[in-house]
Amino acid sequence: MGSLLDTFTTELRRGTLTLAVLSQLRTPQYGYSLVQQLENAGVIIEQSTLYPLLRRLEKQELVSSSWDTNESRPRKFYVLSDYGIEVYKQLMDEWKKMTLELKSLLQGDENIESD
Repeated sequence: MGSLLDTFTTELRRGTLTLAVLSQLRTPQYGYSLVQQLENAGVIIEQSTLYPLLRRLEKQELVSSSWDTNESRPRKFYVLSDYGIEVYKQLMDEWKKMTLELKSLLQGDENIESD
C-alpha cells in the first residue's frame, strides 16, 4: 500500500506545486529565494523539481526570466508574465472551487480512524 499511497501523493503534489510556485512569482524571485519562501509556508520543493518546473512555465509563457548581474553572483529572476497572471487567477479560482467541493464530499470523514 505504501508505494500506491506514494504515487497518489505525488500526483496530488504535482498540480499543487505549480499553483504554489505561480503564487510566489507575482514579484520577481530567484530559485533559492523561491525555495525558501515555499518552505517557510510548509511547501517542500527540491531544486531538482523547481528548476525544470520554472523552465516549463517559461516555455508555456506563464513566466518570464531575466538575469540580475548587479551582485557578485549573477542570479536569474522569474516573474509571472501578463498571461501568467491571468492563468494564475483562473487556477486560483478553480482551486478554491475544487477545495470547497472536496471539503463538502469529505465532511464527516474526520471520524474515520487511521492506522
